[in-house]
Amino acid sequence: MINVLIVDDHELFRVGIKTAIESRHPDLCVVGEAESGAQLFALLSHVTADIVLLDIMLPDMSGIDIAHRLRCEYPRIKILAISAENTPSVVQTMLEIGIEGFISKRQGGLDSFAQAIRSVAQGLNYYGKDISEMIYRIYVSKKKTAEVTSEFTPQERRIIELCREGLPSKLIADRLHISPRTVDNHKNHIFRKLGISNSMEMVQYALKNGIIQIQ
Repeated sequence: MINVLIVDDHELFRVGIKTAIESRHPDLCVVGEAESGAQLFALLSHVTADIVLLDIMLPDMSGIDIAHRLRCEYPRIKILAISAENTPSVVQTMLEIGIEGFISKRQGGLDSFAQAIRSVAQGLNYYGKDISEMIYRIYVSKKKTAEVTSEFTPQERRIIELCREGLPSKLIADRLHISPRTVDNHKNHIFRKLGISNSMEMVQYALKNGIIQIQ
């Protein structure tokens, strides 16, 4: 028997999942329902769950914060995240926390949740089709960024950092003890690598992708 705890602030959704599980999947058992993070952790003080079916958007805590806490306080419990609206940043953060699965509320019928629960209970990772596509896009983006970042020389990184400070080429040249023309040549080389056309885009790209840090 797989014990499931449902965490979602929409009662109709919780009832739908629970009804589908209890009527058609005898190997699954809903041991509790919670509409907030506070209710979830109150339940876990006296209820044993194998899997938490966790909505990302809750009234008192975010699904990310709850997942962090579950990992620290209840590492044995597997987490299957659910959400109607998913963004790459949320998906990536949840994956970094180490959840076992992520499924969109928009994917398939209620029985698809039972399939996801079984997969996660068996020690497998489960991602819905749209989540899998998003994970792939994240992977491709990170790989491309890593490839581009590895091509920057220390001098180019320093020039990007000085551009972040808003310095013109002449002052950057003074700082680095090189000529303004050399600075411009470096900047144009960076622009070609990134497929951009100005210093503002260069700095925005560098900050977004962790090439330089906000100080």
